[in-house]
Amino acid sequence: MEETIAIVLAAGKGTRMKSKKSKLVHQIYGKELVKRAVENARKADINEVIAVVGYQKEQVQAVLGDTVKYAVQEEMLGTGHAVMQAKKFLEGKKGKVVILSGDVPILRPTTIKALIEKGTERKEYATLLTAIYDNPSGYGRIIRDEGGNVKAIVEDKDATEMQKEIKEINAGIYCFDIEELLKALEEITPNNAQGEYYLTDVIKIMNDKGLKTGAVIVEDNTEILGVNDKVQLELLTRVLRLRINTEHMRNGVTIEDINTTYIYDDVEIGPDTVIHPNTTIKSGVKIGEDCEIGPNAYIREGCELANKVKIGSFVEIKKAKIAEGTKVPHLSYMGDCEIGAKTNIGCGTITCNYDGFNKSKTIIGDNSFIGSNTNLVAPVTLGSNTFVAAGSTITDDVPDYALAIARQRQINKENWNKK
Repeated sequence: MEETIAIVLAAGKGTRMKSKKSKLVHQIYGKELVKRAVENARKADINEVIAVVGYQKEQVQAVLGDTVKYAVQEEMLGTGHAVMQAKKFLEGKKGKVVILSGDVPILRPTTIKALIEKGTERKEYATLLTAIYDNPSGYGRIIRDEGGNVKAIVEDKDATEMQKEIKEINAGIYCFDIEELLKALEEITPNNAQGEYYLTDVIKIMNDKGLKTGAVIVEDNTEILGVNDKVQLELLTRVLRLRINTEHMRNGVTIEDINTTYIYDDVEIGPDTVIHPNTTIKSGVKIGEDCEIGPNAYIREGCELANKVKIGSFVEIKKAKIAEGTKVPHLSYMGDCEIGAKTNIGCGTITCNYDGFNKSKTIIGDNSFIGSNTNLVAPVTLGSNTFVAAGSTITDDVPDYALAIARQRQINKENWNKK
């Protein structure tokens, strides 16, 4: 039975990050780089993933937990050496193994699939992901024969002046036949300028044996960008933000300012919803059609908004389920709550959902009106068609159609301030 396995290289030091943390556990949009690399493999229908860890491996293992198998690279002797550490997971198996980098986090799963499919359909023993760069300095160059087949990869520091003119570069993502990769790993040597075991030497070894090798040129060069420092981390965050926002706009969502709207992964938004500037929507949020969000709104995890919901300026919601037509116009916090249809939440209203130990829930029915500056002290339930007077602190349940007033009677003491 043939299998498809992924090896994620996650042993590097990342000293240019200037951080106490491993480079691989820095986050883009709330997910660690290495976690994104593993999830990309999973989304490409690869079930078995091996992470090669080394420097600060405890931090990487704390992020990935038991979702992967681990191989340890004690010495940093190159990519070929890193893959050698995972040999025990490949021995006795047939099929394909994909080599990914833990610091290349925004590679599309569809690109990984294309690599596997091409290698399988064309019966290639090695299929590389490559890119065309106008300025290829620093990258390994792809050497092809007259028929366009990949003959070898030459690292930049080992390349001749003529080879340095080649614009097709190695992206560092590979798909190998498992059995032939294991044989080739036995033959690679550190006979190069860096004294390292290059995984790229596997290509030449396979070609010398007459084994077919090929390449897939990536359509979007941003997919293969890696992270070496905080500047590149911000750059990739920007790229991912534009990619996600663009996808939502193509699905019918209006985003007024693509540069100040932060929509995390796995968010669902219905068509004709408008997202105003300076809005953040966290992972897993579901928003219906014809909604209006922002500006300066923060939609946190666990929120579900039905159609025609309005979330206005300086509003934060968390684990909130809000029914159709309800409005939370401005300056409010709604956390751990369920709000019915066509209800209006007044300015300055908050759910007091945390007592210092536990989170409790607030439930509000349909067609209710919550006056401005109201505190809803959870756990509390307000029925449908209720009215809460402005400035109230609600600690008891409110039945349907009731008016709730919970504020001290006003007293005026004349001439008090003259004293």
